[in-house]
Amino acid sequence: MNVGIDVLALATGHYVLDLRSLAAVRGADPQKYTLGLGQDFMSVPSPQEDVVTMGVEAGLRALERISDPTTIRLVLFATESSIDQSKSAGIYIHHFLKLAPSCRVVELKQACYSATAALQLAVAFVRQNPSDKVLIIASDIARYGLNTSGEPTQGCGAVAFVVSSSPRLLSLEKTTGVYARHIMDFWRPNGQDEACVNGRYSAVAYLDALGKVWEEFQHNGGVSFDRIDFICYHTPFTRMAEKAFVRHLEITQSTKKTLAHLSTLLTPALIYSRCLGNCYTASLYVSLLSLLENTAGDLSGARLGFFSYGSGCVAEFFTGILSSGYRDVLFFEAHAQAIAQRLLLTVPDYEAFYTQLSSPVFAPDSCYQTGPLRFLGIKNYQRHYDFAR
Repeated sequence: MNVGIDVLALATGHYVLDLRSLAAVRGADPQKYTLGLGQDFMSVPSPQEDVVTMGVEAGLRALERISDPTTIRLVLFATESSIDQSKSAGIYIHHFLKLAPSCRVVELKQACYSATAALQLAVAFVRQNPSDKVLIIASDIARYGLNTSGEPTQGCGAVAFVVSSSPRLLSLEKTTGVYARHIMDFWRPNGQDEACVNGRYSAVAYLDALGKVWEEFQHNGGVSFDRIDFICYHTPFTRMAEKAFVRHLEITQSTKKTLAHLSTLLTPALIYSRCLGNCYTASLYVSLLSLLENTAGDLSGARLGFFSYGSGCVAEFFTGILSSGYRDVLFFEAHAQAIAQRLLLTVPDYEAFYTQLSSPVFAPDSCYQTGPLRFLGIKNYQRHYDFAR
């Protein structure tokens, strides 16, 4: 029985900052951002957007391709931008998507890896319950603080994907390689909005984890590097994914792939990340969408590799086969519009948004550009939402 991703949808913040304008204000060479990091823009959420509003927008889009939403019996919400220490953000998603009450809902956390953990849990669930489906939402807002070294690698986004038997998009192969160890490369303590990060150490840990999961993947009988047609890497910034490809060439000693293949095998998967910024748990699957929606030809039957990394750290490598007709379930036009129609911010406007997001107030009359659902703020310690009119 084939199990995998049946449909995959994207949402992001409705505002955007050009990193060249940020560089000018910060007194930095713009090429430090555009070439050194490989980033051109970053999506910015308005004060009326959060991980729930983006997750609902992505979820509504994904459900357009599902004929019977009552078959969704499990909702898994993956994030490292949690809005509550107790209540799952997935419960809000379940409510606003009007899913059936006979449904399990839970939130998962392990830095950027948790969406992949959700995927593997969903695959096991569907193998036991072939007629049921699982909805996974990965939604995040990356924050490192104003005028910090991590500032140009911020961003936001959400993906929603449905896992089912006989998937129309991607069938997962069973062999995986997994690696975990306790390190302090990235974390966000309770009560703190911005992440703590040791950037250089995190990059080294990322590449080390890639070697470890690849070694286990091979030990477990995984296919060779040369039998994988395209690879999607976790992308905190696009230059990191390019470094991962170079490292992969070194550890596999590939006879068919070289540095010359980087642009054809990897660049399409990085187009969305270059203009959205870091989407944390969603970033690997943003790369998958970017590959599929920015490659002109039909890739049906191609084998894709996936490297998922979550700081702290847990990593995994796995593969999947693209289904015949996968292009029929993509959202080419909707995703292109979502990216193109973001409103361009000045740096002062972006900084004002950033400050407001740290202390949301109850403001139902605000008129920021949002998706279908608006975050109204916090009143009596409760979060309030409403659909935009």
